Amino acid sequence: MEEKFKQEPSSIIKVVLFGPESTGKTTLSQDLARHYNTVWVPEYARDYLQDKWDNEKKTCEPKDLLPIAEGQIKLENSLTKKANEVLICDTDLLETKVYSEAYYLGYCDPVLETYALQNSYDIYFLTYIDIPWEKDDLRDKPEDRERMFLYFKDTLEKYNRNFIILKGDKKTRLTTAQNYINQLLKK
Repeated sequence: MEEKFKQEPSSIIKVVLFGPESTGKTTLSQDLARHYNTVWVPEYARDYLQDKWDNEKKTCEPKDLLPIAEGQIKLENSLTKKANEVLICDTDLLETKVYSEAYYLGYCDPVLETYALQNSYDIYFLTYIDIPWEKDDLRDKPEDRERMFLYFKDTLEKYNRNFIILKGDKKTRLTTAQNYINQLLKK
């Protein structure tokens, strides 16, 4: 049962965009994938939760987190096979764990936590809150951006993940991320 949350082994470089809502992760994921002529893994939770929203269930509940995690890793594993040296991930299970804890008073399903900590990536790009927050159906905490950023940063530090904070405009973030990915490709 739990195998469906497991990351399949791969020798490609895996990059994760990580951070609070509305900090440019999706745009940067797409731009990086285009630059490296590879694929990017979208955030499965967006489609899953948008479908709930559209069907009048306008809330994410703890019972949604395992299906979201399963969908995310299934998508990642599938797209890993299509990637060209680098896979760009708009999110990962560690981000799902952060949101679970932030929204549900510290609770995270043990299965989600296990795989969030077990799955590995070469680098995380933690997106800073210095770009304007944009409202959509699923974003709901514009006043909590700083607190959430610190929670994401603390999580990366707590679990000793290799990460870089990306700040600045779109071009600056893209150039910074490319420089770090290029270093990984040279190794």
